[in-house]
Amino acid sequence: MTADAPDVLDPATASRYAATGLANVAREYPNHPMHLLTGPDDLGRAPSQLHPLFFGSNDWHSSVHQHWMLVRLLRRHPDLPEAPAIRDWFTQRCTSEAVAAEVDYLADPARRTWERPYGWAWLLTLAAELRAGAATDRDLDRWDATLAPLAETVRERSLEWLRSTVYPQRSGTHANSAFACGLLHDAAVVTNDAPLTAAVGEAALRWYGRDEGYAAGFEPSANDFLSPVLVEADLLRRVLGAGEFAGWLHRLLPDPSPLTRPAVVSDRTDPQTVHLDGLNLSRAWCWAAIGDALPSGDALAELARDAAARHRDAALPEVLGGDYVGEHWLPTFAIYLLDRTAA
Repeated sequence: MTADAPDVLDPATASRYAATGLANVAREYPNHPMHLLTGPDDLGRAPSQLHPLFFGSNDWHSSVHQHWMLVRLLRRHPDLPEAPAIRDWFTQRCTSEAVAAEVDYLADPARRTWERPYGWAWLLTLAAELRAGAATDRDLDRWDATLAPLAETVRERSLEWLRSTVYPQRSGTHANSAFACGLLHDAAVVTNDAPLTAAVGEAALRWYGRDEGYAAGFEPSANDFLSPVLVEADLLRRVLGAGEFAGWLHRLLPDPSPLTRPAVVSDRTDPQTVHLDGLNLSRAWCWAAIGDALPSGDALAELARDAAARHRDAALPEVLGGDYVGEHWLPTFAIYLLDRTAA
């Protein structure tokens, strides 16, 4: 690692990410709202009118997970120089009126699948992060209660999706089912949500339990920020026991070697190509988690740990200080990687 990209989340690194996150959530433009027009009254509304809480960071889901990053950093490093600004931001923006507007937007039946599943999973991840700190931090407790109506709306829709959907989505971008399920599973564990935990586990086995013989050489696609097979494996290691997971993984990936080489990012000003920096980050945390989940002595464990380090080293130096097309979302992936095992 370089001095500009340490592999631990020390206070100085946390401060840099917090400053970037604060700038991102407050930046309204450029904005890619993915706004479904249901009538003429939907025209001409600014992002901050449509989404008074999650209007920044270029799009709704990026705003949500940048907010998660800010709470995560605040919890891990409560003495950050940016901590007062983070608290001020949430106090001003995470209000009952703002949350009600977010709920109203989703309430339209025409928007029943809007931001499914990626935005939903990050919203419940944010809610779980607030809940995790609520017992010891009055601000987080208040924001948790304020966000609860939106979290409950998204939770109910997530349960419906998990229980009713026959086939998974295996792309390397936002629609991917396995990545969302991994986030939903971890959020449900934090909030002691047994029905959601069970629904994720049942869907994971239904969708992926019989997979085998994956042709890893076909990855990546040009705009992937997730490896379809590695996020699948990262999900199943949560659901299966260690021995069962190892057997399943070896059947799934007879030749994992194509996934051990970091993706080449040719143009970081291209909003699609820069996704590949995110792919390297997400591969890093998937490989690390897979290596930890395999039994001692499993031959794939050493390969997994080496691949995790190679992808981490390729991606972390590129997260901050680049073009906004990457910087509005990549910091979240970096923090998820750097702090993935933190309480």
